[in-house]
Parts: sequence; C-alpha cells; structure tokens
Amino acid sequence: MSGADAGTSVLVRGLTFSFRDRNVFDKVDLELPSGLTFVVGANGAGKTTLFRLVLGDLKPAQGKITLPSAIAGHDKIGYLPQGFGYPPRFTVAEFVAHFAWLRGVPARERQALVREALARTGLETRAEDRMGALSGGLLRRAGIAQALVHRPKLVLLDEPTVGLDPRQRMELRSLVSELAADTTMAISTHLLEDVAVLGGNVVVLHEGSVRFTGTVEQMAAMADDGPGSDLDRAFLVLTRESEAIR
Repeated sequence: MSGADAGTSVLVRGLTFSFRDRNVFDKVDLELPSGLTFVVGANGAGKTTLFRLVLGDLKPAQGKITLPSAIAGHDKIGYLPQGFGYPPRFTVAEFVAHFAWLRGVPARERQALVREALARTGLETRAEDRMGALSGGLLRRAGIAQALVHRPKLVLLDEPTVGLDPRQRMELRSLVSELAADTTMAISTHLLEDVAVLGGNVVVLHEGSVRFTGTVEQMAAMADDGPGSDLDRAFLVLTRESEAIR
C-alpha cells in the first residue's frame, strides 16, 4: 500500500487458508498499515477469518503474517468481534475489568486502565450501568472499551456499525475517528458509507483474493458511470459485478 510505513505495518504474504473444503484465501498478499484501514468485502469474503488469522486464533495452511515488534504478541492486539457475548448483570466497569484480567493486566493497574478505556469511549457516566440495559450503540462502545483496556498497539473491529440506527452509526464513526488518530486500527465492513465518511486506507477482499489496496480516494477513482455512490460503483467494478446488475 503506497505511503505505508513497513516498520509499523502488519504484512501478510502468501496466505492460504481453507475452511470446510472451501478455499478462503489463496496465496494472498496484503498490508494493514498504521492509521485507519478498512477491510471491505461482501458477507463471506473472509474479513473475520483474516482478523482471526492476524490474532493467531487460526493458523494458515501456507504463508506468513508478520507483526511489527511494537504489536507482536496477542496482548498487544485489541479485538471486537461482530457479535460478542456479555453477562447482562455485569456493570460496564465489571465487563471491561474482566477483559483486563483476561489479558493479564496487573491488578494494581486494572482500575486505572478501566477508567481510561471508559473515558476514551465516552462511557464514564455509564460505568455502573448493567450491560443488559444498554442500547445497541452503548453496547458497541463497551465492546470497544474492552478492546482498548490493555492499551493495544493494534485494534481490530469486526463490522462495528452493523445493526445500529443512523444516529448510533454517526456517533460510533465519530468515536472511531478519534481513536484512530493515535491507534493503528483495522475495521471490517460491507457498509461503504462508513468508509466514505471516515476515509483512510482500503483493502477489498473478494473470492479468496485481494482486489484492491489503496486509499479511499484511489478506490473512488475506479468507479464507472453507473448508479450509486463512487465507492459502491468502484466496489462493483473491482469485484467484476458491475455488468451483472445492468
């Protein structure tokens, strides 16, 4: 990806991975640079699988994923799955503290880091609220807080705005923009409106391969003259589906 600093980038080289006899990735090369990167693809394109491979939860059949020294190690990565479970009777503070414990944050530091994570996600006044009483947008903020509580160098957010109403999506975009200013962040999505609003870098996945890497502006420039937004049309061109809908 042009302009990326290889010293702070996650590098994927020759990645091959299959699941239940389906070839998810076939000798894929890509880069997640510092700053904000969107991993874009239709449902089933392999976005979640890619994140789980970066996390080390899954192992590739072939290829290598190289993390920079500042990120190397699971304890340096924060992760928000698309659907995450939570004990509904836990308070927000208890929920985030539990993940701090899981990630090995020392007891003497835990309370301060929980407060910091809640402050970064705008949840200071919700610390004693029960998880089961939160709206969808606040639940997603709590999920991001647990991903931040151990001060990771890389944060992976899997479809963070799916299922939110327009106002909640707008508020979450604003939060992501603030967080990405000083944290390397990769966000998987199939909602190109989020990409257009936030900008940054883009990786387009389709049928086991990388169809595009570059900036949002570079992707938009690949649009044809069909209906819809520039990014929507560019995605259809890149995945060779633009002719099918005419």
